[in-house]
Amino acid sequence: MVNNNTTNLTPPRVPLVDPTTGLITREWYRFFLNLYTTTGTTAVDADLLLMGPAATNNDELLNLFNQVQSADQTASQLAVLQNEIQSLAVAPTMPEVQALVYGAFRRTDAATATAINTAQTVTFQYQDVAKGIEWVSGTPTRIYVYSPGVYNFQFSAEMTKSSANLGYAWIWPAINGVDVPNSASRVSFQGSNSDLIAAWNWFLTMSAGDYFELKWAVDDLNTTLVYDATTAFAPAIPSVILTANRVSL
Repeated sequence: MVNNNTTNLTPPRVPLVDPTTGLITREWYRFFLNLYTTTGTTAVDADLLLMGPAATNNDELLNLFNQVQSADQTASQLAVLQNEIQSLAVAPTMPEVQALVYGAFRRTDAATATAINTAQTVTFQYQDVAKGIEWVSGTPTRIYVYSPGVYNFQFSAEMTKSSANLGYAWIWPAINGVDVPNSASRVSFQGSNSDLIAAWNWFLTMSAGDYFELKWAVDDLNTTLVYDATTAFAPAIPSVILTANRVSL
């Protein structure tokens, strides 16, 4: 027989199902839990069940127990999911890491334009460093990039003019053989043996496989790119230096 003092039989006025949740009420749950604890894993006599509130059958009891077990499992799964979400919230976002891309090139010979007011392309002779930006053998005028992005191209050109009249030189970039719009600058020379260093930079958007060229033109063939040899107190002066690096991710 079941000890009514330990099972805490629920008065009939307590509903079997909680209308707000659709699940078994807490009082009935405790009654069935005590009943299970008292009987253990042995078979339950049907007469024992009749001692509880009326209008209950085995199928309904099984359904109610399944609901309770399902609710417990759902609560456990929600707790695990909540912990995982909290862990993601506090975990730092891993930054995107991309390899550095750069190159440096120079020309050490003098260069003279072949015609006035005509575009010339600088031919480089040395590739000092190259990682993702380089020339290809046989095309020393073209500096190729192998990943898309925004690139910073910087140059310096040692220039001189030997004639006495006023003269000009223009310098600009080209991508894939096409002049970059609104990119040229002009420098002037006044008097013979006028020297200057032209130096500036461009931010250019490049696609993988594009190539860069440094263009120049003069209105006087006496205006040249000049190379100065090493002196006792200073290293040699290349006629042109070009450096490039990707500045976007």
